[in-house]
Amino acid sequence: MTRAPVDTEHEWLEDRADDEPEYNSVDAALWYVVCVGELLSADGAVVSAAGRRELVTAVRSIIDGHLRGTRHGIRVDADGLLAAGAPGVQLTWMDAKLGDWVVTPRVGKPVEIEALWLNALAVAEQLVGCHGLLLRRASEAFARRFIDETTGALYDVVDVDNEPGKVDASIRPNQIFAAGGLPFTVLSTEQRRRVLDVVERELWTPRGLRSLSPRHPAYVAHYRGGVFERDSSYHQGTVWPWLAGPFIEAWVESRGGTREAKRVARERFFEPLRESLVASGIGHVAEVTDGDAPHTPGGCFFQAWSVAEFLRVDRDVLDIGEHRSQRSA
Repeated sequence: MTRAPVDTEHEWLEDRADDEPEYNSVDAALWYVVCVGELLSADGAVVSAAGRRELVTAVRSIIDGHLRGTRHGIRVDADGLLAAGAPGVQLTWMDAKLGDWVVTPRVGKPVEIEALWLNALAVAEQLVGCHGLLLRRASEAFARRFIDETTGALYDVVDVDNEPGKVDASIRPNQIFAAGGLPFTVLSTEQRRRVLDVVERELWTPRGLRSLSPRHPAYVAHYRGGVFERDSSYHQGTVWPWLAGPFIEAWVESRGGTREAKRVARERFFEPLRESLVASGIGHVAEVTDGDAPHTPGGCFFQAWSVAEFLRVDRDVLDIGEHRSQRSA
């Protein structure tokens, strides 16, 4: 007697049909606002008048929602910056969780969330002329509170665990989004260069950026083992190739976006990264690699955002018209 194949995927979906959606992200809506800003300001963008009104309404709704405050402690603080986080919840992209243990909780004011918040306010100011005063207040607070004068880097989180003045000085890649990986930054050119110099020295590998400096006591050199071992190392040193995109973009911008800066960045950062196309999943870029050499690939070998950032850097950030024939070959 032949048994019919089991549709395990369908059964899994049925089992989860009554599950409540989990809204545990502080950055997703802010990324949406940044994307709307870039779309509506792009040359040649085709958006109808009705479509534009709908997008602008969504932006205002998102900003107003943050001003009112929402779940998981997401709220605008007195300094104009965005506070977020609650025990047992992982809200940023560093979202590994094992049971009740959040590996990198980052409760307080994470640096990339503040960068996204400032960019969202800048978009609102640009599109509808609102929240300009809040943008200036938050920008001043960011410039005053996030710079670690001893290293030149940016703190990863300020007001850690919602304790005023408590900072996390761990060297992580999140700071690149405040140094030029997004359209709007409050840092001076010199400050941006210092940040990027620290990131390059501590985190850069030929496969992308480590998620934590090797000099940190919690650094994990290899992404391997069972679920517990892998998830507990996921953002504790493991390299993420997608972060090469905003890092290279910030590096080029901090040097004026010149043709020479692009040439140097292509040779120094991008060409070593290109070798990953033949390391695993031929023609693709993996999700993660080990923090230590030889940076063995792990996770998903065909990772969309890794590939997308690779292509964006090649065709947009570093394009000076000399590599089109290679891309089309």
